Amino acid sequence: MALTVGTKAPVFTTTNDQGNTVSLSDFVGKVVILYFYPKDDTPGCTKEAQSFRDNYQEYQDKDIVVLGVSNDDEASHTMFKEKYGLPFQLLADTDRSITKAYDVDGGGYPKRVTYIINGEGVITHVDANVNTSTHAQDILASIS
Repeated sequence: MALTVGTKAPVFTTTNDQGNTVSLSDFVGKVVILYFYPKDDTPGCTKEAQSFRDNYQEYQDKDIVVLGVSNDDEASHTMFKEKYGLPFQLLADTDRSITKAYDVDGGGYPKRVTYIINGEGVITHVDANVNTSTHAQDILASIS
């Protein structure tokens, strides 16, 4: 069962697709879209990533951070980003610690769940019923 609205978002530190250290605390004061997906370069995950890519300017216009998380490593994330022109960070969770902290472990892969975290680090929205083709638009609609 995913974490619930009103829960303080678990803090984490990991590396992104470029090998840089990223922590949730880097984004204090900003709304963060933290979306978990099972695996790089698979059909549903690609559609979901492309949905965020295609709507990314709207997220930037609203000063919202988009972070994708899977258990893939930095090299896999880099290839996935380059192949599909993804403009947002993908976070490596190879030890599954973030997946477990956010209660989205699907038995080896993260479940497809998205959290909206406000600038104070509190979860304000949880989407566990993801339509991969329209997900980014669905999340934008829930923010507006």
